[in-house]
Amino acid sequence: MADRLDTPKEAKRSLLPTIRIEPDDFGRTAERIARFMGTPRFLLYMTVFCIVWLAWNVWGPESLQFDSAALGFTALTLMLSLQASYSAPLILLAQNRQTDRDRVTAEQDRQLGERNLADTEYLAREMAALRIALSEVATRDFVRSEIRNLLEEIALKDSARDAEREAEREAEREAERADRERDAAQE
Repeated sequence: MADRLDTPKEAKRSLLPTIRIEPDDFGRTAERIARFMGTPRFLLYMTVFCIVWLAWNVWGPESLQFDSAALGFTALTLMLSLQASYSAPLILLAQNRQTDRDRVTAEQDRQLGERNLADTEYLAREMAALRIALSEVATRDFVRSEIRNLLEEIALKDSARDAEREAEREAEREAERADRERDAAQE
């Protein structure tokens, strides 16, 4: 035994060798077995096994029968009990491993949800800042009304210019007519 508390105890040597089984390997094997035991194939195999067992021990050669129907098929009952006694802990182990995986998945989902919430809040703040900044900028309706007013002014100027040109053309035509009349009167 160690004299001080800060030194570890010496390992005891045992006569039997220590078997080290990786918990993950054993758990994966237990899950495979539990998964197989939950399939219709396993139920079919167990049913065929029990039917063959019963048929052999009822109708088979009497010298080769090993489980008596008179004793209620004791060996079959023991076999099924043994199978059930091993399958229950394997199923529980598989359920525990699934619970652990579900817990990890739930934690990852919670962290993802927190990140999404933080991102959403950030985007909401950014949008609010943009709205505040845009309140000082011209809106779409304001720009449209200004463009409409400018187009109306341009149309008025164009019509006024067209009217001036028409008046100038009319004046030129009048002057030409007057010149022709003068020329016609002089001849």
